[in-house]
Amino acid sequence: MSDLLSKIDARTKLAGTNKLEILMFTLGRDTRTGREETFGINVFKVREVMRIPEITRAPEMPNSVEGMVSLRGTLVPVINLAKYIGMVTDCLPEIMIVTEYNGHTQGFLVRAVDNILRLDWSAMRVPPAMLMAEMGGMVTAITELKDKRLVMLLDVEKVLAETCRTDTDEMIFKSVQPLGKEGRTVFFADDSSVARHQIARTLDAMQVKHLSAINGRQAWIELEKMADYAEASNVALKSLLQVILTDVEMPEMDGYMLTRKIKADKRFNGIPVLMHSSLSSSSNQQLGKSVGVDEYVPKFEPQKLSQTLARLLA
Repeated sequence: MSDLLSKIDARTKLAGTNKLEILMFTLGRDTRTGREETFGINVFKVREVMRIPEITRAPEMPNSVEGMVSLRGTLVPVINLAKYIGMVTDCLPEIMIVTEYNGHTQGFLVRAVDNILRLDWSAMRVPPAMLMAEMGGMVTAITELKDKRLVMLLDVEKVLAETCRTDTDEMIFKSVQPLGKEGRTVFFADDSSVARHQIARTLDAMQVKHLSAINGRQAWIELEKMADYAEASNVALKSLLQVILTDVEMPEMDGYMLTRKIKADKRFNGIPVLMHSSLSSSSNQQLGKSVGVDEYVPKFEPQKLSQTLARLLA
């Protein structure tokens, strides 16, 4: 465990290299299939790995939320990932992975942690539709190890959105103001279905047109098509597209690499790139700026997103 923590503490800055490090873990043997699947989570989001401390049970919480634990004076919700995905196992979880998203800390209960794997985002593939359906859309990417094991990267944002939803969510979208300007279009890229839905709802509330892609590679293909069309039509690309919004973590090409490509292509001059990520620490924001990101806004805050977009689109 200490070796694993030292690896997490010694993680390197991988911005702009299209690489990532994932912490692999298992949830136990699935009694329905007899298999023990391997899952992964981005190391950048892992704060620590520990044996499960005493959990205080809380009433009226989703079935997958076991309760709360106190970590250095902070109350942290604890989510049982096996319960969340509906997996019936022959064993209980033993490890808690403490993660941070958008400045919020939560613990995920798993059976065991495996190792830290460094690989290229190009090795992370969009999962087949059959797997997406079987896992309820909570797997955003998948890769194959040398020993033929498959590692599935979890859409943790979907987990958090569905286990930590509050009654104020709907009111937040209703408070988003229309932009009040015609002819504005935003292109956004995100591998999380939950994030794409929330971005689209925000832009719809702003009455702004939008196009989207499910990862950086697909986004770059579509953006190049738009740039080629503008060039062939002898019009400025920025008259067709005013803002590009990108996530950081995406299979095949991450947001850092996508930003590098956009900033290296003169046809995109004058079109700001807005990074939209749950990796909200100041260090990650600096990494974004190092590859040319113009603005940064944390995920799942529609008001902040709409206010930043309104300023850029104005």
